[in-house]
Amino acid sequence: MPTRRMNWAFETEPQPGLGGRRGYQPRGRVLGGSSSINAMIYVRGHPSDYDEWAALGCTGWGWQDVLPYFLRGEGNTSLPASALHATDGPVKVSNIRSPAAFNERFLEAGVQCGYVLNPDFNGAQQEGVGWFQVTQNGGERWNAQRAYLAPARNRPNLRVITGAHALGLRMEGRRVNGVDVSVGGQRRSLTARAETLLCAGAFGSPQLLMLSGIGPAEALQAQGIAVRHALPGVGRNLQDHLDCVLSRRWFDLELFGRTPQGLVSLFQHWGRWRRQREGCFSTNFNEAGAFLCSRPGLPRPDIGLHFSRAQVQDHGRRQMPGHGYGLHACVLRPASRGTVGLHSADPHAAPRIDPAFLSNPQDMAAMVEAYRICRRILAAPAFADVRGIPGRAEPDPADRMGVEAYIRATADTIYHPVGTCRMGQDAQAVTDPELRVHGLDGVRVVDASVMPRLIGGNTNAPTYMLAEKAVDLIRGRTAPAAATASVTESAALSLA
Repeated sequence: MPTRRMNWAFETEPQPGLGGRRGYQPRGRVLGGSSSINAMIYVRGHPSDYDEWAALGCTGWGWQDVLPYFLRGEGNTSLPASALHATDGPVKVSNIRSPAAFNERFLEAGVQCGYVLNPDFNGAQQEGVGWFQVTQNGGERWNAQRAYLAPARNRPNLRVITGAHALGLRMEGRRVNGVDVSVGGQRRSLTARAETLLCAGAFGSPQLLMLSGIGPAEALQAQGIAVRHALPGVGRNLQDHLDCVLSRRWFDLELFGRTPQGLVSLFQHWGRWRRQREGCFSTNFNEAGAFLCSRPGLPRPDIGLHFSRAQVQDHGRRQMPGHGYGLHACVLRPASRGTVGLHSADPHAAPRIDPAFLSNPQDMAAMVEAYRICRRILAAPAFADVRGIPGRAEPDPADRMGVEAYIRATADTIYHPVGTCRMGQDAQAVTDPELRVHGLDGVRVVDASVMPRLIGGNTNAPTYMLAEKAVDLIRGRTAPAAATASVTESAALSLA
């Protein structure tokens, strides 16, 4: 993530809510997309998140509607099959293979602060502190490529073209019939007999629609793009989780750090991983976390925490001295809404990303409470003998102005952008509940951009669910219990 290797490494527009800083937006530029560079955390969110989607006009996307698709995709190797878990799906899910004992301090501290210990964030309840499950199999990352693409690579109706940059959708009137791409500097046209599926993510999908003349008319005309289909909601409704981190410098070889002892330990662990796929090379760094209520009486958690076995500042681009740990906090359902637009009509230019972080004052108030929760947990007795040194000066939790200044100076995304081609049936919706672009034929959007609201958790698992449900929508099937095909099969059939 700190580099441009396999990473689009986008930057946001200057954010007034973050003191004018530009945020960093890593996105996967590799087979498997962002599932190839993420922290592998498998979290579905809260059931009420999906009931809210349905209430917003996304018929068929309530919790009982989507649960079968979560189960269809899940291949859990650590939990038995049940009403809430499946073991035979293509997305391998497991417990952390070699968790660091240091995480137990965080879990104990959470309990000492009055929070419950939760053995399964995807179980009967989400609230509490506990271990994350991850998209791994045998100590290795299990991304979308391994889950869906690799098993289908030898099928005669599937061809994978890498190094191809999408330039725009091909249209005949109101029908999309393919896509233009650049491969090795040469323009090529790919034609679909049935449907084109747009899966470029919360930044790429609205960008490609706008480059094709589909979007807000004034914004397109400002870039000299002819309006093929005016659709005002394209690029609107951007939502993302803003992350605030408190780090501590503390020497412990279970914690990562650039020291001679740490390098020796890594060398030893590398051999262990090569032989057994165990040890610190199987970590996702954020092995434990929490979903908490910032105040009593809330019907569901509104704060998410990630406990890291490393000090992290500026997405790992700023190297911290020594070993250490960190506690990350985000507001699960931010009220701020941003946009994705165009810097130019050049398809190779990065999209214009403006999350508008903290533009709604509710989010700052919630972030202040999240900061205070983190300070209470780190001050709990469980950390008494490993307090460490803060990575930077932290204001007293009672100093609200100081806390706000700290958040504006340090916070940034935790990589969950959604909503820019949102589902719905109103004038601002881009896609309908069957993921078809309003007013056009032959094209659907199948990625996190269609989510009308950000769910209360990480977005990888919900995106898999969304793609699994898209299979039935594409093939005209309505009974989840009878559905068996993967999204790879559907994509191959629809594009053949």
